[in-house]
Amino acid sequence: MRPSIHCELVNGPFGDPAVYADIMFERRALLFDLGDITELPPRKLLRVTHVFVSHTHMDHFSGFDHLLRLMLGREKTIALYGPAGFIDKVGHKLQAYTWNVIKNYAGNLVFDVYEVHDNGTLRNARFRSSCAFQSEVEPDLRIKDNQLTSCGAFKVRCAVLDHGIPCLGFALEEAAHVNVWKTKLDQLGLAVGPWLRDLKHAVLTGAPMDTPIRALKRNEGGITPVTLPFRDLSGLVHITAGQKIAYIVDVRYHPSNAERIRHLAFGADLLFIESPFLEADSAHAARKNHLTARQAGTLAARAQVKQFLLCHFSPRYPDHGEALREEARRAFSEVLENEPIADG
Repeated sequence: MRPSIHCELVNGPFGDPAVYADIMFERRALLFDLGDITELPPRKLLRVTHVFVSHTHMDHFSGFDHLLRLMLGREKTIALYGPAGFIDKVGHKLQAYTWNVIKNYAGNLVFDVYEVHDNGTLRNARFRSSCAFQSEVEPDLRIKDNQLTSCGAFKVRCAVLDHGIPCLGFALEEAAHVNVWKTKLDQLGLAVGPWLRDLKHAVLTGAPMDTPIRALKRNEGGITPVTLPFRDLSGLVHITAGQKIAYIVDVRYHPSNAERIRHLAFGADLLFIESPFLEADSAHAARKNHLTARQAGTLAARAQVKQFLLCHFSPRYPDHGEALREEARRAFSEVLENEPIADG
């Protein structure tokens, strides 16, 4: 199965936590955390439509200025999500600059900003460059089943976790994965091409069967465009379970966090999880409200994830990255071998 979501740990395990999730057939990308994002080229950042910020410590939020500068002057709307107090913090960032000439910019850059409260309230406000980024408060929303938003064929869920302050964990879930049968394409005399993205989108969104799809037809003269109804093309696809990607950083190890993480990340194909410290430094990790590698591996096992990738290593271990990974792998295996695993 060719994955729909391509994930990249932007700065490696020792740098600022940030995951770039490229949703291939939707021509969009998502960002999880906004620390240093200068490693991402502009062409990648310009695909970003949604940003999910775990909390506003500098190493998770300082990249907002870089994103803002790149997007200025463009006709673009970006949705930003963060914990309680996030709207004010984005507003303060924006109002730190002088916008007396912004009216001369052709494009209207819009930030739709949402903050998650532990009681299920989703506060939101809009900041438009055409209005010098003054805050426009919108009515409160309610979160159902921990779902923050839908991004095309994908949805993003969250959990409010404890880092001494509220810190969000996230899960990106694909409703289903659509594969195209190459043999059936050949039988219909159709060629592969970008049009298959439109076909997949029609399948995932439940488009009407008479929806016109612009395809590519093979003939003696080469390849020519042809428009066909969705019903004539629906048999080209095979639907399987979609991907699930989870992202957990900056959390304490205690029962409430552990249960919320297990529920959020359960069955994920890939879990990005912080692992700043070795178990030998567990007391220091607890004081800093962070996990050890052993705790990260334990949480990954209890969530029954298929694969996990450690991140956010402490700089105190510049030459011990493999030791952190090995400690997490050992804990993961021990839990699977010795503990009964509950359903999600």
